[in-house]
Amino acid sequence: MPVPRRIPIAWEAEHRTQTIGRYADGQFYAAVHGSYRPGAGPAWYAYVHLFDADGRYRETRVRLLARTAVLADSDGAERVLAGLLAGLHRIRFGNIAVRPFRFEHDGVLFALVDESDERRGPWAELYPDRLGFTEPWNGTYTT
Repeated sequence: MPVPRRIPIAWEAEHRTQTIGRYADGQFYAAVHGSYRPGAGPAWYAYVHLFDADGRYRETRVRLLARTAVLADSDGAERVLAGLLAGLHRIRFGNIAVRPFRFEHDGVLFALVDESDERRGPWAELYPDRLGFTEPWNGTYTT
């Protein structure tokens, strides 16, 4: 089975997908994650990807948190993420299903990419989170 047109992502409380769901204008995926920027070193970001109701990508809102290997202020990061989400109306956390997309910011790839190959078979990877999705396409991920 090939990568589906809309890739399900399951909501899991107290796990890496605890801040995903729906809002008045569609769906969202929000997170805090670190990334290594080639030639520029590590950085941490808070971000929210916005999609329409059918999972088509609209935009990404990103805030730089720190240019360090370790995020020292996780409470501050959570406040920044909460601020990004506060701009969305009628939030409901839960499962989403979105189409592959690609956005680059500060040399970092924020994307959901079809990375199917002979070894893994049908596969989609979410960056920079490095969550992998595959059959049975039920929204669960591997890291």
